Amino acid sequence: MIEDALAGKIDRIVTKSVSRFARNTVDTLTTIRKLKDKGVGVFFEKENIDTLDSKGELLITIMSSLAQEESRSISENVTWGWRKRIADGKVTVAYSHFLGYEKGEDGTMQIVEDEAKIVRQIYGMFLDGKTPSGIAARLSRQGIPSPAGKEKWQSSTVKSILTNEKYKGDALLQKTFTVDFLQKKKKANEGEVPQYYVENSHPAIVTEEVFDLVQHELRRRQQKGRHTSASSMFSNRIVCGECGAYYGSKVWHSTDAYRSRIWRCNRKYETKGSPCPSPHLREEELQNAFLKAINQVIQKKEEIIEACSQALRTLNDTSSLDHKVARLQEEQDIVYGKIESLIHENAQVAQDQKEYNRRMEALYARCEELKSSMAKVRSQIMDRAGRSRNIEAYLQRISRTEPLTIFDESVFTGTVDCVIARKGQGKTEKQLVFRFKDGTEILITIHIRTIPL
Repeated sequence: MIEDALAGKIDRIVTKSVSRFARNTVDTLTTIRKLKDKGVGVFFEKENIDTLDSKGELLITIMSSLAQEESRSISENVTWGWRKRIADGKVTVAYSHFLGYEKGEDGTMQIVEDEAKIVRQIYGMFLDGKTPSGIAARLSRQGIPSPAGKEKWQSSTVKSILTNEKYKGDALLQKTFTVDFLQKKKKANEGEVPQYYVENSHPAIVTEEVFDLVQHELRRRQQKGRHTSASSMFSNRIVCGECGAYYGSKVWHSTDAYRSRIWRCNRKYETKGSPCPSPHLREEELQNAFLKAINQVIQKKEEIIEACSQALRTLNDTSSLDHKVARLQEEQDIVYGKIESLIHENAQVAQDQKEYNRRMEALYARCEELKSSMAKVRSQIMDRAGRSRNIEAYLQRISRTEPLTIFDESVFTGTVDCVIARKGQGKTEKQLVFRFKDGTEILITIHIRTIPL
C-alpha cells in the first residue's frame, strides 16, 4: 500500500491507530515523511491526528514512542508468562505441525494414534538400517502427508522426528527464544536463557529404550562416516576392499541410449597416476549377487537361527556391565558427599585456602574420571542393545524369508550390514563379500564377460 501511495495511486491513508502503522518510532516517522513529500497524508482515527497538519509530526513522534513502549511492555509480560509456564514444567507445542500429538481437553498433550503409528514406523525403519532420506522417500511414495501437510517428505523432517525427545515422553523447553520484540526474530538457545528438561511430562509414543537406541545409532553412523542424507539403498553400504573408502554412484552415458548407473570407489582417482584397483559395479550386478548371497543364507536358516539365539542370550546379559555402572555411581556419590562436607567445613572453620583448593580440584578431577568411565560403560551397554536389536530384526526377517528370485529392497536393507567390494583374479573377476547383520559373510564372485575381437 505504501508503494502504491508513493507511486501516486493513493492520495490519503486512513489507519486505526499509530501502533498499527509501524513497529517503532523511526519507521513511523520515516514512512510519514516520505508520504508527506509526495503529498500523501495519513489520518490516525484513534488519536485524531492528521500528518498534513502542522502539529501532526510532533504528535506522531510522541504517540509512536508511547506505542513502542507499550509494545515492549506487552512483549515482556507475554515473555514472562511464557517462561513462567516453562519453569513450572508446562509443555506446549505447535500442534498443527507436530506429528503424533494433539491438545487434549485439559490442555495437555494427547496421542493421535493414527499419526503415532507413522512415528513408530519412522523409528522402526531407521533401526532397520534405512537413512532419513530413504525413509522420507518411502513415506512420500506411500502418500502419507508430512507434519506440514505436504505430499513430499524431507530428510530434515524425518531427522527432527528421530531426535525429538518429546516422542519418548520428555520435553526440553525453551530451545529457542525471541531476540527482538519488534522484529519477532528467534534464535537457538545457546545458553543465553535457562532451559528446562521435564521427564515424563506427557504420554510417550516410543519407549525410552527405542529412542536411546536411535540416538546411539545416529552417533554411530556419524562416527563411521556414514551420511544420513543418502537416499539409495546402496549408499554407505558398499565399502572398498582395497582402500577402505565408501562407494558412490556415478552415471555413465548420461546423454545417450546407453545411460547407466554404476557404483565406484570414491577414492578411485584420488591419487594421480595410481588409481584404486577396486572394480566398478553396476546395480544389476549388485542385485544379482545379493540374490545369490541371501539364498545361501536361507539354505542355512536353521543354523543361523540357533547361532543368533545364542548371540542374543550373550548380548542381553549385561549384568556385569550394570554392576560396573552401579559401582561407579556409588563411588561418585561418595565423592559428591566429600565435596559437600569440604564446602561445609570451609564455611564453618577457617582453613588454608591453598590446601582447600588442592583438595577440591582433586575431588572434581575424580568426579570427571568417574563420569567418563560411566559414559564408556553405558556406551558399551547401548552398543550391545543396538546389536541385539539388529540381530532380532535380522532373525525375524530371515525366519519369514523364502528363497528369492527377484531383488527385494526391504530384504536387502533388513539383512545386510555392508558389502565389501574388491578385485578378483585377473581382469575378468569382481569379488563381493556380503556381511550380514549377524556377522555372517558370503563371498560372491562376479565373472566379467569378454567379447572376442
